[in-house]
Amino acid sequence: MAVALSSILSDTRGGPPPAQVLIVDDSVVARSVLGRMVDGTRRFRVAAALSDVRAALAYLEHHRVDIVLLDIDMPGIDGLTALPDVLAAGKGAKVLIVSSSADEGAAVTVQALALGAADTLVKPGIGTFGGRFAEVLEDRLSRLVDHHVEPMPYAPASFGVEHAPCEFDIVAIGASTGGIHALSQLLRAIPASFQIPILVTQHLPISFMSYFAAQLAVLGGRPCEVATDRMRIRPGRIIVAPGDAHMRVVRMSEGWAVRLSDEKSLSGCMPSVDPMFESIGEVFGKRALAVVLSGMGRDGAEGAKHLVAAGGRILVQDRESSVIWGMPGAVANAGHASAVLPPDEIGRLVAWQGRA
Repeated sequence: MAVALSSILSDTRGGPPPAQVLIVDDSVVARSVLGRMVDGTRRFRVAAALSDVRAALAYLEHHRVDIVLLDIDMPGIDGLTALPDVLAAGKGAKVLIVSSSADEGAAVTVQALALGAADTLVKPGIGTFGGRFAEVLEDRLSRLVDHHVEPMPYAPASFGVEHAPCEFDIVAIGASTGGIHALSQLLRAIPASFQIPILVTQHLPISFMSYFAAQLAVLGGRPCEVATDRMRIRPGRIIVAPGDAHMRVVRMSEGWAVRLSDEKSLSGCMPSVDPMFESIGEVFGKRALAVVLSGMGRDGAEGAKHLVAAGGRILVQDRESSVIWGMPGAVANAGHASAVLPPDEIGRLVAWQGRA
């Protein structure tokens, strides 16, 4: 395959080599158009463009790539079924689903994210590929490589597993890009008997939230609801922030409840993790436990500062297992993390500390 002139120029100017992209799509037209768009950037280069999953897995046995563009609707093995195998064969490559099936709010989109896809992008009709789509594609690709946060040494045991269990009354989890897969790993490690309520703020559009809550109910083995204003927080349940409001916690005469707000957040995110963390610090103090999973940016870092000052604790996902170590890295590098662990280990630690 011809090398894009922009890639050659990038190399000769002494910049980093272009990130390698593997395209997997059964449409020859889609492969051609996507290939031109990728090679038309300065930062990315098409390593190969293949028509089916078997060919992609064979290619990945002998070649390393940085990103895989994967279609879903393909004959034989579909992209969703193949996703776990592609991730394993990719040895750290990020998978961006590019499919006409990845409509906003579609069940398949949340399933792909839960299985480990880094992001999804709706592929337009063959006759409607345009300049705007090329810009969006390059932006999505760039997000997957622009996530470097300098690591610092940590002691995962610093959470203090020697302490008596039941030290917290609430678990609040914040996540963004890559967070759904991490959240699924975390929840699978928590037994159905776990009764401490779990709050989740995940950056997703409002159209995804109903199906997202249904998925979490299955993954977590417990009821899960999208938050409404004044909803009571009950044991053994998961509550997720809606896509158009921040989720805060307030104390009631008996127990606690959710209050929703739509003010501008420091991170610019809607919903934002910061108000959730800040409010559980105010209400629960040292009996609050927060978790920060994979995500781009710094949402949650400001709330984490308030939470720790109130005596609460924070566990963050480690860099190696994160799609993007922006959010957890910001909290960890600020010195607010009690432990830095893979999501399944976070889940086991939460379950151990919260056992009755």
